[in-house]
Amino acid sequence: MNHPYLQEEHDIFRMSLRKFLEKEAFPYYEKWETDRMIPRTFWTKMGEQGFLCPDIDEKYGGSEVDWGYSVVINEELERVGSGLVGVGLHNDIVVPYITAFGTAEQKKRWLPSCTTGKTITAIAMTEPGTGSDLANIKTTAKLEGDHYVVNGQKTFITNGIHADLVIVACKTDTSIRPKHKGVSLLVIERDHPGFSRGRKLDKVGLHCQDTAELIFEDCKVPKENLLGEEGKGFLYMMDKLQQERLVVAIAAQAASEEMLEMTIEYVKSREAFGRTISQFQNTQFKIAEMATEVEMGRAFLDRLIVEHMGGKNVVTKVSMAKWKLTETARNIATQCMQLHGGYGYMEEYKIARRYRDIPVASIYAGTNEIMKTIIAKNLGL
Repeated sequence: MNHPYLQEEHDIFRMSLRKFLEKEAFPYYEKWETDRMIPRTFWTKMGEQGFLCPDIDEKYGGSEVDWGYSVVINEELERVGSGLVGVGLHNDIVVPYITAFGTAEQKKRWLPSCTTGKTITAIAMTEPGTGSDLANIKTTAKLEGDHYVVNGQKTFITNGIHADLVIVACKTDTSIRPKHKGVSLLVIERDHPGFSRGRKLDKVGLHCQDTAELIFEDCKVPKENLLGEEGKGFLYMMDKLQQERLVVAIAAQAASEEMLEMTIEYVKSREAFGRTISQFQNTQFKIAEMATEVEMGRAFLDRLIVEHMGGKNVVTKVSMAKWKLTETARNIATQCMQLHGGYGYMEEYKIARRYRDIPVASIYAGTNEIMKTIIAKNLGL
């Protein structure tokens, strides 16, 4: 399929990345799933080949390329497995906070090691009692002299175990109204006293992706680590959620395409009652329905990516894509497992892993219920 935002150089880049992943990811992915962790060596290899943060300035180690390269990276990583979502989070969700809101000194200090894989990043918004309601987070940061003192707990943090640098949403003013004006972003580094990891969380799927609790107990953070202006953290997060949700939609679309392809191959080879499963009308109708959903999803997503790359505000459409494409992926995972029959329930078949991995996409980066609320609000309802 021709994507309107991709040129010949993007295709060359895709082939290079695909070749890299065939050597460095596909052969080891099942072991990573068993080990419940992607090794840091994979991150450094990605960095060595220029597959981390390719869009940032050359002076910080990037290639200053357009965001189409990031789309390619996210698609190819998803085709390996959804557990590689942490790389996309690093490239296209966390690091953009630094490039957009960081000072010149902060960029110089943090960005070069983000491009090499030496520094792995995370963003900590969610708390045990606070999910989508970011204005009501309980983690506090009090300025005492030249340090903020942070207290609180975060959970469901992608890259939580590996993370060397975490952007933490916290309350620097607990009395101001409305509450969201008291939210700020602090960059907390691995060696800051009072920062520790809680449990490495045991998830239904995404087994190789490290997800953890983060704990801050009188954690001392230099005031120079404030990202942007105090009290504007909520606005910064709302600004960056557009791209975050688009990344989730891209991964969901790539997963749907991958599941459809593997299932078509399977039903063409699997025989029952003296003929291949693909010759049964029920199979043909199911495949036809899924193929139509995938094509329509891709057309909408491609147009959305073009508008996002053009700097347009596409919050409503992004919310639509995040909801619809993750829901479609979940339905396709169920249908494809059914078409695999008993083998689809066996771990040796990739569809079983997809069936486990896909559902969470409708939860993180804002639940699909929140997406519908945003859509309705922006339609004037």
